[in-house]
Amino acid sequence: MRMRATVAAVSGALALSALAVPAAHADADLDVPSAAERFGASSAKPALRAAAEELPVVTKVTINSGKDVVVGTTNVKNFTVSVTARHSTGVQDAYVFLWHGSAPTEEGMDGALVPNEEVADCKASSATTSTCKLTFTAYPGYDLYKNALAGTWKVTVGALAGNESFYWNDRHTTHRVQRSSKLTVNASPEPVKKGKTLTVTGKLSRANWETGKYAGYTGQSVKLQFRKKSSSTYTTVKTIKTNSKGELKTTVKASADGYYRYSFAGTSTTPAVNAAGDFVDVK
Repeated sequence: MRMRATVAAVSGALALSALAVPAAHADADLDVPSAAERFGASSAKPALRAAAEELPVVTKVTINSGKDVVVGTTNVKNFTVSVTARHSTGVQDAYVFLWHGSAPTEEGMDGALVPNEEVADCKASSATTSTCKLTFTAYPGYDLYKNALAGTWKVTVGALAGNESFYWNDRHTTHRVQRSSKLTVNASPEPVKKGKTLTVTGKLSRANWETGKYAGYTGQSVKLQFRKKSSSTYTTVKTIKTNSKGELKTTVKASADGYYRYSFAGTSTTPAVNAAGDFVDVK
């Protein structure tokens, strides 16, 4: 399994309260310890400790400004995650990682995205509340080494209070990691006489993380849309499906000067995309 760094390593102040992770495991150890192990809590009385302590409260987690993480074939994708939490003693650190699979263990995960920093950048808005930021870098073909990783990922979130009590949830939320998409269009002939037939072709493709190239997205519904030259709004003319190569082809009657485009609504693994409008001069 190709992972950029161990998801067992906890950053910054969190790591001070956790069990040490040997440096030799930095690129191979995907075993995720319990929250008690991570934060140094007593494993003998975890229930009593939790009942006796006031735990940090995570009020907001924002991943990539609330947008899906979309990754292509060659360029890395950098994004930021922020965690807002509160505690009567303040918040000194936070930790986040995204994981794919059935459980956050070496046996249960087939993908993980971990933060770049050793320490979260925490800014206090009051004596009790802070927002902590971490940055991530997703490498296509490495972190995202197979196409089956596209879709919904789980998000582990932790927060460490000033008194070293902690919040930890391996399934705090979810977020989508998607394969980047492209869409083209070409309407011909140009120019065309009014009432004559236009042939509109195009192709829907998406990133293949296994080959490092874009490939046709087959069997997908795509809308053909038209915008008059004098208008700023596209209207749907018809809906067709991509063929076995991701290609699109249909015909329409030319009625007025304007722009034709294809529009794809997206799926859980692939983002929505619109082709740039192709102008047709109708004589």
